[in-house]
Amino acid sequence: MNYLQRTTGTLFAAFLASSASANTLYSDLPEQINPSAKYVFYSHGYIVEGDNETPIHKRWGKYDFPAIKQALSDEAYTLIAEHRPKGIAPETYTKTLASKVRKLLDAGVSAKHITLVGFSRGGALTIMASNTLKNDAINFVILAGCAGLIKKKPNIQLYGKVLSVYETSDQVGSCDFVKARSTNIQSFEEFSISTGKEHGAFYLPRDEWLAPVKSWILNH
Repeated sequence: MNYLQRTTGTLFAAFLASSASANTLYSDLPEQINPSAKYVFYSHGYIVEGDNETPIHKRWGKYDFPAIKQALSDEAYTLIAEHRPKGIAPETYTKTLASKVRKLLDAGVSAKHITLVGFSRGGALTIMASNTLKNDAINFVILAGCAGLIKKKPNIQLYGKVLSVYETSDQVGSCDFVKARSTNIQSFEEFSISTGKEHGAFYLPRDEWLAPVKSWILNH
């Protein structure tokens, strides 16, 4: 085999690999739902709502939504990461998110094969969706999402299996207060990271939070 053939073969293999990876990442539910597959939803922070996928915060820098989507995606599951429109009411999007989860359940996907991940406003929406669905088998990952919106809604509870992650330099801290009022929660794990980046720790796909979150998803 000559150099050109080897190079062409390598490029073709890389193309196939990238295509396979691309087929695990969607902005909405795929048309064809595989009942035996795992599905993960990622809900971004408030700053990304609108048309810009890489907005700049004056204190915390760039929120790289595309990079987070790519880093969070995995061949072991289908990742759905929707770009929410600007100004959408939390209650409205909660209904949308919950309805998509119900479509998966109606299509035969096992509840234990569904995970909802959310950061900041997206974390609050994930908690609200958990309260709406009231399903003990679904998995939820909350990234710095237990803040004002959830504190103002004392009746909101978490269900299922929950992982909470927060940054020690951030004003948004533990989800213990939500856990305490969630009588139907099945399991709760929480850990903190210490990057010194405050809320911006989750603006980029940093290994400190991304690696353990992906590991948790793959094992649930």
